[in-house]
Amino acid sequence: MIDQINGMTRTCGLIGNPVEHTLSPVIHNSLASRTGINLVYVPFHVEEGGLENAVKGAYDLNILGMNVTVPYKTKVMEYLAEIDDDARRIGAVNTLVRVPGGYKGYNTDLSGLYRGMVSDGIRIEGETVIILGAGGAGKAVASLCAAKGAKKIYILNRSLDKAEELACSINREFGRDIVIALGISEYGRIEEDSCLAIQTTSVGLHPDVDVSPVDDRDFFEKIHTGIDIIYKPAETKFMKLVKVHGGNAYNGLKMLLYQGIIAYELWNRVEVDENTAGWIYSLLKEELGINE
Repeated sequence: MIDQINGMTRTCGLIGNPVEHTLSPVIHNSLASRTGINLVYVPFHVEEGGLENAVKGAYDLNILGMNVTVPYKTKVMEYLAEIDDDARRIGAVNTLVRVPGGYKGYNTDLSGLYRGMVSDGIRIEGETVIILGAGGAGKAVASLCAAKGAKKIYILNRSLDKAEELACSINREFGRDIVIALGISEYGRIEEDSCLAIQTTSVGLHPDVDVSPVDDRDFFEKIHTGIDIIYKPAETKFMKLVKVHGGNAYNGLKMLLYQGIIAYELWNRVEVDENTAGWIYSLLKEELGINE
């Protein structure tokens, strides 16, 4: 945070319910301090039914921009002046940027995931990707993988109908049949034995840390790299099983980091360098008590 708030200080924030657990102020206030931008970032707890007033009120209060978290990432789209094409395609917005007459909605979650993957040397192009989950996050990740040139994408979900619906949607959108839907127990039908896996469900989220969407040895022997979009706990059971069977595993903390950085860049029209990103990443790990 800047050393002194004054009449020129701009405000950004997070709207959601709940927001008390958020690490976003660590990201944005640290970025403001590091980049010398006169900005403060605060969480706004918005009760059910108050979203429209919150968005309109924020604009009238001259708030520069906001992040949006659960449960409002889709609902907020109704109250925006503009929506970025990628966010419209994904069907969710997590960043609001002030424009004349209101806010423009963006989705920086996917670009944040990809930027984090790049920083860890993980590629999508030419890979066979297994996505666990066919919810909102699974849909977004499947779209990202198709856009970035994955060779084949398997979507595994408890509800096969939901996985099939998502597979059809992505195949239709990209004009090629690269997505295959399977039930969560049908991983034996995956032909490849060296895959990138991305875990997009809430299974394993704190405090239920001793569960994984899949826990069979044969599944994990197909995985060379596993990414869990959960960051608390820092090492989920899914990640542990990936490592036990010889793969590399990563959590969702860099996704959180880079989605915040990209939002900050949109609000302030700046570019955050990788040294600064690394410093913020260290602060997040310290906040979470990660000592590695």
